[in-house]
Amino acid sequence: MEQVRRVGAYGVVRDAGQERVLLVRGSAYADFPGVWSLPGGGVEHAENPARAVLREVAEETGLTVEVTGLRAVVADVVPYPDQGVTLHTDRMLFDLTPVGGALHSEVEGSTDLARWLTTAEAAGLPLLAFTAEALGLPVVPLPAGALRRRQPFAVPDPRRRQRFGAYGLVTDPADRVLLCLIAEGYPGAGQWHLPGGGTDHGEQPVTALLRELVEESGQLGRVIDLIGVDDLHNPAALGPEGYPIDAHSVRVIYRVVVDLPTEPTVTELAGGSTARAGWFTRSELRELPLTEIAAEILGASR
Repeated sequence: MEQVRRVGAYGVVRDAGQERVLLVRGSAYADFPGVWSLPGGGVEHAENPARAVLREVAEETGLTVEVTGLRAVVADVVPYPDQGVTLHTDRMLFDLTPVGGALHSEVEGSTDLARWLTTAEAAGLPLLAFTAEALGLPVVPLPAGALRRRQPFAVPDPRRRQRFGAYGLVTDPADRVLLCLIAEGYPGAGQWHLPGGGTDHGEQPVTALLRELVEESGQLGRVIDLIGVDDLHNPAALGPEGYPIDAHSVRVIYRVVVDLPTEPTVTELAGGSTARAGWFTRSELRELPLTEIAAEILGASR
């Protein structure tokens, strides 16, 4: 089956008393009509994920919200056998606080009802799996026939790409930082970058990061915290394809510890994006050419 990717941003919004959560119901235009979920939706090409969730919540509920944190990042895969497609969705779940607007339901969109509900009330409704997990509820299989996609999936443009990746601020017990040198032929060549890379189809972001850590440096890591999410839009990224690509990268950042550090060794196949990897003290970092996201994360961690 054809593998299709999608990146989405969703919000956990609670009322002033913290007793009710905001949920929306899928409309007849949705893939799962009548099924409830957290408000949110797809991140558009070149759109910042935090801005995407603000836009989606306003469209679906009428409320103006602000982001107070990144709660979780998860992935799921749904097969669409009638179209010969498996859809992998990377979902960023933000904590949101209402600051204005008035609650109303979306008209002729992918949702048709927005409601404040207690967790007990939500437990009695059909919920998408990621929503049930976010609310601490059991995941109940949806009834047969719940999936009813109306439109075919768009044919991807080879010169336009949205990529989802997982990266790490990786340290050892001596507080050294592990970085990877970007190889020639890749965007950012010659700069030192956070370990990590794109997630594979069907792969959870934490699993992908630990896999990339082994491939790029030979280190075994332990994820201890979720730092945040970042995105980068390069309308003319030149990589191994040999032609410019309108590239949008969404990158989730974790804090990772390597308890038993070793001499870094690149184990990925020749021609990969990592030339070499190294451990650096905090003072040594000041002498390195860093990618923008590496400089930002390392600066914030001092």
